[in-house]
Amino acid sequence: MTEEFIILLQIILIDLVLAADNAIIIGMLASKFNPKLRKKIFFLGVSVAVILRIIFTFLTVYLLQIEGLKLLGGLILLWVVYKLYKDVIKKENEKEIKFNPKNKGLISAVFTIALADISLSLDNVLGVAGAAKHHYDLLIFGLVLSIIIMATMANVVSKLIIKFAWIAWLGLFAVLYVALDLIYSDLKILI
Repeated sequence: MTEEFIILLQIILIDLVLAADNAIIIGMLASKFNPKLRKKIFFLGVSVAVILRIIFTFLTVYLLQIEGLKLLGGLILLWVVYKLYKDVIKKENEKEIKFNPKNKGLISAVFTIALADISLSLDNVLGVAGAAKHHYDLLIFGLVLSIIIMATMANVVSKLIIKFAWIAWLGLFAVLYVALDLIYSDLKILI
């Protein structure tokens, strides 16, 4: 297998596991509102997530070129691996968002989604950027794929992961490999 194919496979697995989280949170929050407001919340929530992903992608590509920051990115991804293991594999931490729509409007819902999007977008972009290395075409593919998964397929992906647990394990190992590769590449330079 070529390096590009392996990277592409890693990016797809990372996106399948990490991009679905955003859409699930957006869907959970939007479901607590009436249908008219729900569509606006879903649209605005996905829009905020898309904008954050684009910003984080450009920042991450720049930051990963600085010596020492790959180590930090790898350590952050190790934490993501741990959280994935607990949340997805062991299902100890069922994602439940405490949000009461009474006296809460569109702005409050979108703000709540934006807060969740910040951390969820960052780990997804970091994983994809770390896997893509210097293959910017694959990085852009990963960004677009994560947006598509988040906007359209999160429900399907979450059902697939529940039905076929091996998909979650593959995604977990893809993120773990990227984390260790980032750490190793920086330690090799620093030592």
